[in-house]
Amino acid sequence: MMADHLVDDEAQELLGEVRIEMRVLGEPAETRDLLLLARGIGRGQPGLGLVAPDRLRHLEAFGEQEDERGVDIVDALAIAGQRLVGHASLPARFAFPFRGRGSGMQALPLRPRRARCSADMTATVHPIRPEGASAPSLDPLMALIAAEMNQVNSVILERMQSEVPLIPELAGHLIAGGGKRMRPMLTLACAKLLGYQGARHHKLAATVEFIHTATLLHDDVVDGSGMRRGRRTANLIWGNPASVLVGDFLFSRAFELMVEDGSLRVLKILSAASAVIAEGEVAQLTAQRRIETDEERYLAIIHAKTAALFAAACRIAAVVAERDEADELALDAYGRNLGIAFQLVDDAIDYASDEAVMGKDAGDDFRDGKVTLPVILAYARGDAAERRFWKEAIEGHRSSDEDLAWATALLDRRAALTDTLARARHYALRAVDALGRFPDGRAKSALIEAAEFAVSRAY
Repeated sequence: MMADHLVDDEAQELLGEVRIEMRVLGEPAETRDLLLLARGIGRGQPGLGLVAPDRLRHLEAFGEQEDERGVDIVDALAIAGQRLVGHASLPARFAFPFRGRGSGMQALPLRPRRARCSADMTATVHPIRPEGASAPSLDPLMALIAAEMNQVNSVILERMQSEVPLIPELAGHLIAGGGKRMRPMLTLACAKLLGYQGARHHKLAATVEFIHTATLLHDDVVDGSGMRRGRRTANLIWGNPASVLVGDFLFSRAFELMVEDGSLRVLKILSAASAVIAEGEVAQLTAQRRIETDEERYLAIIHAKTAALFAAACRIAAVVAERDEADELALDAYGRNLGIAFQLVDDAIDYASDEAVMGKDAGDDFRDGKVTLPVILAYARGDAAERRFWKEAIEGHRSSDEDLAWATALLDRRAALTDTLARARHYALRAVDALGRFPDGRAKSALIEAAEFAVSRAY
């Protein structure tokens, strides 16, 4: 569908189809208000013109998620006023869900024709997995980078060695524990997407995995976890002091590899991500057992503790491939939104799955008093008795198996898990949209399927 063929009536119909509501100063818009948006969506008309849909950094200003009704809100006056600074946008969730009918469509940012930016273009339409198709998986991604992943594994094996026997023994326990290696795979796949032919990204992908592994070792100590990827955690076997110190060793190895790469740009991206991850973990710790934690704070925490490393893992591929900032930001947006989707699904399946499937203790978040999005939604929607239960549970007074079962029942009653997974799909679609500027091919298809996998996985 050519988006610049729309006329006013068709624009109204399309907005309704994808569940977008126009407002003016917070009030529902009348038909004539739509002209503020639609007047420019036509061939040869003055005012606004369509531009590349992949600049997700431009898509934050005017979209507002309406949780209860699942509708995206666009303020028409904000769009009109944005002419003054050079662009306006529809919200990023301008797409059909993965398992819906037809195709998914990208967001359609708008800009004044007089603005100095890229040439006008229409939106890209990505085919979405049809009903009844095989479940998405990481198989295409793993097949794409299998040979290079062997190189990365060699670097990991070499750099985790030490004259102190406990270090490789403990690090190897976690690294060899069956993880998907999602973050280093993303570094390799994004390099493939950009046509990079060198080998710098092998060490950098290992760097990303070391940072991730170090944070897992520290997390398990903080959380007191007993299971990780279906195995006993390192801190349970060797104790907390050893786990913390080996985590520090892996962080040090990561920075050695960054310095060896020689790029200050890469060093800046990965070191900044490491600092943000630490901030996110501290923020989560301070929010623990506080039922008043709201959605805004929760999203800030997962942006930091999970999405930051996904974003950095993707972005450094553009640096080694010597691509421009626009490509860097597009890959950053892909990784960041994918990371958020991944974490949202993790938070949901903590209540909806079990240890055999998840590879960790079911209900860990509940017993640890973590206020995740499912809890935030159930608490906000619950009656007085339900809120009292959640307050007692998060504060640590209700943590039995029976309490966990009741918590799961309340999440189901208030559609909290369903809506958390819907939000995950929203972010996964934004990740797909971020790839719009790159050419179609095997690498792009694998990255798109990775986003679909993030929201359909059972573990």
